[in-house]
Amino acid sequence: MADDDPAEVAEIVRDDDAYTLDDRAVARVMYAVDTGNREQLLQELSQFHPADIADLLEQVNAFDRRRLIDLYGADFDGDILSELDDSIREDVLTILQPEVLAEAVRDLESDDVVDLVEDLEQEQQDAILDALEDSDRAAVQSSLTYPEYSAGRLMQREVVMAPEHWNVGEAIDFLRNQEELPEQFYHIVLVDPRLRPVGNVTLGKLMSARREVLLKSLVEESFHVFPATQDEADVAYAFNQYHLISAPVVDENERLVGVITIDDAMSVLDEEHEEDIFRLAGINEEASLSDRVMTTAKSRALWLFVNLLTAILASVVIDLFAETINQMVALAVLMPIVASMGGNAGTQTMTVAVRALATRDLTAQNALRVIRRELAVGALNGLLFGLLMALVAGAWFGVPLLAAVIALAMLLTQIAAAFGGIVIPMLLSRMHIDPALASGPFVTTITDVVGFFAFLGLGTAVLM
Repeated sequence: MADDDPAEVAEIVRDDDAYTLDDRAVARVMYAVDTGNREQLLQELSQFHPADIADLLEQVNAFDRRRLIDLYGADFDGDILSELDDSIREDVLTILQPEVLAEAVRDLESDDVVDLVEDLEQEQQDAILDALEDSDRAAVQSSLTYPEYSAGRLMQREVVMAPEHWNVGEAIDFLRNQEELPEQFYHIVLVDPRLRPVGNVTLGKLMSARREVLLKSLVEESFHVFPATQDEADVAYAFNQYHLISAPVVDENERLVGVITIDDAMSVLDEEHEEDIFRLAGINEEASLSDRVMTTAKSRALWLFVNLLTAILASVVIDLFAETINQMVALAVLMPIVASMGGNAGTQTMTVAVRALATRDLTAQNALRVIRRELAVGALNGLLFGLLMALVAGAWFGVPLLAAVIALAMLLTQIAAAFGGIVIPMLLSRMHIDPALASGPFVTTITDVVGFFAFLGLGTAVLM
């Protein structure tokens, strides 16, 4: 940015369009950084949500990131830290001055602090924990004792609770007299004398009821309680399945220890979906555009090696029919079409299966019906594209038997792709192996081997 024409950049700065994180917005911010104009920087950043500022820090290079944070100084918003990508967050934490970091984390909810520190080195963890009030530090340390990826790590300790025998007036007076309430909360959790949650009352029902109405008469019908050790993926599934907004978390004695809100549950779902997408491509789910070249290369090399082995296996099948291919070059010309169509069909079916397993729509109860459905789809597509390729091959090479061979091979390959795409993810899931991570190479192997073997084998039997 330093080499840009100041007049051009100034023209961008004066632009009065709506503030969105586009190239012009980045230019305005970086112009303030280049000129060392802290007042202008604060004015520009004040227009953005912390998530947008986090995106900005991820987009600029390390040098500009350090200059921006140094100029931002004590006004650095702690919510930015919770929005940053993990690989960038560690870099930002090392740049922030200790007193700035301390002030930033004090404003965070306990669940955001837990998310912030759980993957950091011990030294960085200690620096953040030391910045907290004693009660907040104890709450965060207590959450860190729960298993990783559990409800105990996901929950926030700030809970609004009330005895089950209170009425609306008592609850409202209690809320008004509190010096500090959670930044966001949706329910009052009703508890019994042993602090066990017995129901949720929404703020809407609370504010619309008369003062003398008992809280327990306003509880929601949909009420779910999660043990602190519950897997966070199960929690996120329940939120999505039952349309929950928030839910209490209990310890081993069923006492209330925290609450999970919908924003945290949806973040888990987003992470699960992102992991599935990366794993289907054989990429480390923690991959980021900010990763170093060697780190990225190493993370991708393993599954590229697996794909290489499957490609060699497919080549071995081709080599079995080398003499046939030498005698009829048309087989070599058409062979990639059969394999490509089979691979795409297998990937389609596999993607649907992996997604259905993740959302629990594909179960042991409906597995047979789904398999029959996918086989029928494969057969129909095989017939359709087999007949289409038969017409193309017949017109191209003028050999009727060759047209029949590719039509039948296409049908068999599409059926095999459908079968492998649905059955392999199910088998891997049953073996407690992540189907998103491991299905791809196996499905590719099946479609390639069956496709080549069916086409070349039929070609050898019929044409030679």
